[in-house]
Amino acid sequence: MRKRQIAIASPFIGDEEKKAVVEPLNTGWMTQGPQVAAFEKEFAIAHRVPYALATTSCTTALHLGLSALGLRPGDEVIVPAFTWVATANVVEYCGATPVFVDVDPETFNMLPQAVGTAVTERTKAVIPVHLFGLCADMDAIRSAVPKDVFLLEDAACAAGAMYRGRFAGSLGDAAAFSFHPRKIITTGEGGMLTTVNDDLHQHSEILRNHGATVSEEMRHEGPTPYLLPDFNVLGFNYRMTDMQAAVGRVQLQRLETLLKERREYARVYTEQLSEVSWLHMPLEPADYKHSYQSFVTRIAADAPIKRNDLMARLQEYGISTRPGTHAVTELGYYSKKYALPSGQFASAKRLQETTMAIPLHNRMSQDDYDYTISCILQVAKEL
Repeated sequence: MRKRQIAIASPFIGDEEKKAVVEPLNTGWMTQGPQVAAFEKEFAIAHRVPYALATTSCTTALHLGLSALGLRPGDEVIVPAFTWVATANVVEYCGATPVFVDVDPETFNMLPQAVGTAVTERTKAVIPVHLFGLCADMDAIRSAVPKDVFLLEDAACAAGAMYRGRFAGSLGDAAAFSFHPRKIITTGEGGMLTTVNDDLHQHSEILRNHGATVSEEMRHEGPTPYLLPDFNVLGFNYRMTDMQAAVGRVQLQRLETLLKERREYARVYTEQLSEVSWLHMPLEPADYKHSYQSFVTRIAADAPIKRNDLMARLQEYGISTRPGTHAVTELGYYSKKYALPSGQFASAKRLQETTMAIPLHNRMSQDDYDYTISCILQVAKEL
């Protein structure tokens, strides 16, 4: 086999995106403006939600949602132990306390029964993560908590993913999406906060723009653009630029096609790698549609090779891999601050050590997939 270099992820950008970004450059409206407004509307329609607010990242979208909720020190937010660190960080930003729960080793998502056990009188919210593009069991999570507990979906990886006929972003009270280059659609950096709650939407819109009572667009297009708005609350600068939104609008038009291709190659991986008994494929339960932002495998405990050694072998072939993600509870900041014993969340710790993402993205060719599969099978044969 001829050695190749296959990236773990690569954004799919074409001439349409390059043309689209020229418009805000020509008009001079480069910060949040008409392109952002159009992107928000189109994203909301695509995910069957009434409201969407573009932000600088998924992290800031999550923070915006929690801030609009009015979290205070002493409040608790339940988060999964196996997720990217930002899920817990946004709780800390609000002065609240993240309460960790373990995850299902098959789906990688938070265990609803663990969520129910973790609820206290101080619980204000739960952040279910649709990890790697598979939706969390939102109905079971909703049933596990009191009705007044806020559900904020961390849908960073889940643009276009579905759960029981409903889109990610429409399953809780609000949701946050990521447009980082590793995601299916990208704006470079960027995020989106979706919600079904009118009050939350209005308050989030104010908080996004420093706490201004009137947005920049409304002020400049109104009769008195020379007057500054009032600022009655402490807000943030979480505005997306029109240049990013112009790219995002084109990317959103590609979403269905990109997802179809990813799902097809996920099927190919699953079928052709099934002969490696110790390499477990990602799960997609009935009535779910995985977005496959990442194709994350799991190395069995009795495998003849350790995960890191397998990653090193594949790197020699030019195949990039990554750990699925980390157990936040094992990271220095959280383990020290909350005195968390190593291994307290057993599944999260084990998944941190045994998950492996292999390349799956829309710039890969059929030959790239064939090469990746052949290399994995070759390594397995040699063990």
